[in-house]
Amino acid sequence: MDWKIFCTTFWMIFITEMGDKTQLANLSLVSKSKMPWTVLFASISGYALATLVAITVGSVLYKFIPQNYIEIGAGCLFIIMGILMLTGIL
Repeated sequence: MDWKIFCTTFWMIFITEMGDKTQLANLSLVSKSKMPWTVLFASISGYALATLVAITVGSVLYKFIPQNYIEIGAGCLFIIMGILMLTGIL
């Protein structure tokens, strides 16, 4: 295992996920259901599945598309999502 990649990935995910909509949704679900362990395990499972899909797609894409194009595409998607959130569409 490459610990540098592990630590970089861990901290990048941890820091970028702080205060995002997923945390707010979890907070809401726990306060509504009063079942923190169920929400925890369901949230971890959902995030793990989403991550698995992203890694699977990413491992295929990098074989056919140069990394800088993938980064530009991801940046454009972030901008589009931000605009949609600001306009209230999302």
